[in-house]
Amino acid sequence: MDRRTKEQVVSELHEKLKEAKVGVLTSFSGMNVVKMEALRNALRKSGAEVKVVKNTLLGIASKDTPFSILSEHFHWTIAMILGYADPVEPTKALVDFAKKNPELEIKIGALDGKILTREDLIALSELPSREVLLGKLVSVMAAVPTSLVTVLSGVQRSFVQLLNAYAEKKKSLN
Repeated sequence: MDRRTKEQVVSELHEKLKEAKVGVLTSFSGMNVVKMEALRNALRKSGAEVKVVKNTLLGIASKDTPFSILSEHFHWTIAMILGYADPVEPTKALVDFAKKNPELEIKIGALDGKILTREDLIALSELPSREVLLGKLVSVMAAVPTSLVTVLSGVQRSFVQLLNAYAEKKKSLN
């Protein structure tokens, strides 16, 4: 690879690293092309992509990005998974793929400028998706006014029932 191509790769990767929400370093030695393509497809569906570049180029591209904290881990043959939207979905897809394919080893990751261990990434993959969490939040928020209306209408309902019982009592006395 000539110098101009390397500069272009570093510049494109730097932009992608600035856009990414989550990044995960994986070791993929022993994976064949078919499995690697299956991984790429699974991650693409969840809004992520796989980047395989030289460690030196990745180190240069990661400067001044939230993923510069991973630079000390750029020393083995790695693939970097970059997620651009919800960090849970790509992590979930990656962990599921790694369970089925032991050749793929999840090493370490970063989210919002913080390092995530392999265990942290597995825990992140077990969280519900953003849409599910938002749905739960909306249902909780909708339950509060509904409960308030039910409690407040209970007072009027009891008063109307009291008046009805009094009227029935008056009718029975006449």
